[in-house]
Amino acid sequence: MARIKVDLHPIYNNSDAIDKALQQAFDEAIDKKIREVEIIPGKGSGQLRKKVERFLQQPHIKKQYHRIENDSRNFGRLFIYFKY
Repeated sequence: MARIKVDLHPIYNNSDAIDKALQQAFDEAIDKKIREVEIIPGKGSGQLRKKVERFLQQPHIKKQYHRIENDSRNFGRLFIYFKY
């Protein structure tokens, strides 16, 4: 099964680049009907994860995905699942 992976470590301090990377991943997943996107905000202070969570809670984004799952072994990863 195909998965899109978005590692946010290289762009952690650029809010616009983070939004753009997340939006591109969502667009690609929807266009290619990929059911899973892995987002890696990392562990750190938690600010990057909060930024990702705010992105995911936007109404126009929230209606695009089916569910969010936290990695039980690594809290620095999120999995976003799509249903087609």
